[in-house]
Amino acid sequence: MNKVISIHTIRFFVLILAQVLICNHINFMGNINPYVYILFVAFYPVQNNRLLFLFFSFLLGISIDMLADSGGIHAASILTIAYARPIFLKFAFGSMYHNIKFDSTELGSKITYIALLTILHHFIFFSLEVFSISKTILVLQKTLFSSIFTILLCVILSIIFSRNTK
Repeated sequence: MNKVISIHTIRFFVLILAQVLICNHINFMGNINPYVYILFVAFYPVQNNRLLFLFFSFLLGISIDMLADSGGIHAASILTIAYARPIFLKFAFGSMYHNIKFDSTELGSKITYIALLTILHHFIFFSLEVFSISKTILVLQKTLFSSIFTILLCVILSIIFSRNTK
């Protein structure tokens, strides 16, 4: 149990540092940024306390907001995907998602799951960032391109750091 807690604690802090120190400074083609910190929400154990998970998700988002001076949009968007996560788990992995081990899932299901979380996160994030109905096309454009970049990066990171040794 202590090993599991320490792994998620390390993941929590590494993702904050990676997001703030590396990913926030990637500005590919003017407005495409990866948001890899959503991997915390994606791979947090399903069986753990949901209220604690929502608290940690908020803490992760507000930490990034404070370090990046972004006014709460990271916290709002990550808390939303953390709350909606059971819906995406059920869609990607079926009704037996309660017993899922992310290291032993099929790649297609994992990509679907990460893509759904990422698209929802990015849509909320960019909607709050732009905060203008007249700029809906800009929100959709930023959501699409940043989502593609984030999904690719998250899938690559999940493959690299997977403990599955098939």
